[in-house]
Amino acid sequence: MNTRIDHLVVMTATLEQGVAWCEATLGVTPGPGGEHAAYGTHNRLLKIATPAFPLAYLEIIAINPSAVRAPDAPARRWFDMDDPALQAMVARDGPRLTHWVASTDDIQRAHAALAAIGIDRGPVLLRSRESAHGTLHWRITVRDDGARLFDGALPSLIQWGAPGDADPLRLHPRNHLPRSGCSLRGISLSHPDAGRLQRACAAIGLSDIAIDEGPAEIRASLGTPRGNVVLRSTVA
Repeated sequence: MNTRIDHLVVMTATLEQGVAWCEATLGVTPGPGGEHAAYGTHNRLLKIATPAFPLAYLEIIAINPSAVRAPDAPARRWFDMDDPALQAMVARDGPRLTHWVASTDDIQRAHAALAAIGIDRGPVLLRSRESAHGTLHWRITVRDDGARLFDGALPSLIQWGAPGDADPLRLHPRNHLPRSGCSLRGISLSHPDAGRLQRACAAIGLSDIAIDEGPAEIRASLGTPRGNVVLRSTVA
């Protein structure tokens, strides 16, 4: 499996608040995003790719208050966005790094590798959204209960492109985002069950992620126009 960091997920109460946070924290305005009809969410995106992390971008995501969800829409939104405690934290403290997503070239194999060590990452679902450059297609693991797992430290899995695409990364979001002046320098994780989290990451091909035992936290270090900025999933 070729598995690597795809994007960071920053949850915000509204996209307007997310844009203001990005400008104040990173010193840049995020680029356009789109809407996710199945989950009633929408986003703004920021390119943070480097040679070490060629796919990386930052997703600022919020529940879309004007979205009308279909009767057959999933009962729970992805990334724990319906969790009352997470919603309360974001409402109280502002936009927050809450999760990350790993891109793989064999999502079924990665999914099976987690299942083999007793981790239910959720079914592999085919999703899409419209963009200015065409329809984006991807397969992603989303549990029926919307849970992130390991307090967000275990990534969701994504494989870009529809099944059978000759060039699955042709419409990857980072391809059409302008240079932002921000770059991902690395991510690290901590969790009370660090050993099991380490085994899970290794099982999907992410054996080089630094994982320490301690309170659950995701940390992402970014080079920005405001200098080095460390985004944390906990409140400083």
